[in-house]
Amino acid sequence: MNEVANMLIQPKEDLLADSLVHAIAADGAVRCMAAVTTNLVAEAAARHAASHTVAAALGRTLTGALLLAAGVKELDRLTVQIDCTGPVGRITAEANGRGQARGYVRNPQADAPLNAQGKFDVRAIVGEGTFYVTYESGFDIGLYREPYRGSVPLVSGEIAEDFAYYLARSEQIPSAVMLGVLVRARGNGDHFIEAAGGIMIQIMPGADEHTVRAIESSVGQTPHTTTMIRHGARPIDLLQTALGEIPFEVLEEKTVEFACTCSHARALALISAMSAEEVRAMLEEDRGAVMTCHFCNATYHVKESELEQILHRIEKEGLDEAGRNA
Repeated sequence: MNEVANMLIQPKEDLLADSLVHAIAADGAVRCMAAVTTNLVAEAAARHAASHTVAAALGRTLTGALLLAAGVKELDRLTVQIDCTGPVGRITAEANGRGQARGYVRNPQADAPLNAQGKFDVRAIVGEGTFYVTYESGFDIGLYREPYRGSVPLVSGEIAEDFAYYLARSEQIPSAVMLGVLVRARGNGDHFIEAAGGIMIQIMPGADEHTVRAIESSVGQTPHTTTMIRHGARPIDLLQTALGEIPFEVLEEKTVEFACTCSHARALALISAMSAEEVRAMLEEDRGAVMTCHFCNATYHVKESELEQILHRIEKEGLDEAGRNA
């Protein structure tokens, strides 16, 4: 692992495990989620050797995807994809209802000078583009359902505002979204992810005007998410601060983590889906294959003997198919 990865993988030493809280308020008329994702973001940044600005952009997207997934029932996978004109190229984050997330960017070394406020200029590396959200369900019960995909133009490139705009325009859910990633320098010149997390408050149909005004006022006075996390706030503390005097009921609290579904077996399955000619070329030219997962950067080495077995199976299936069609 290179030097950038070593710097970014280290969160603050005394951090607890990452976690997420899903709650409701105002008799269910308000859905609210909050998460601390410092370790998750540190691992994602390290796996992709991300620049500090990309670490902030990817971390915000991963956290937002987790928060959005937490509020959806019967969800197997939620994918947020940001196709953009900026140097980062594309940001992809996947999350599920179990609190697992993974993600990657097209150009992890994209960077930009600090903005006028002295903060990482995520907007500069993202630029303009389109914000997509895809919901998939039914896999866990063996029932395939057609995925639902919504999209809106990017309005900010700062990520949190784009999540809020998506919810308001595509799903007609007015929402407050706060996402943050704080990268700090150590005395020896190294850097680490000191805090990462977010808050998402969704106003559902039936919320009264008093509740809406109270939330708007409270959210407007809420400190930066990373400031609260840096001082020890957990997800429930984030919600209490953002909601102010409005009481809420916690429906679920769970740990969250960076987790990828890739494996050596999946790498073999991908090669098995190729044509006999493609597999034969791997054998003749490389005497094996190397496959790298986009999401976690793990590398899988496929042996020559494994390729031979796959090629034999593909050729046999082709002969069987030809015999049936004769």
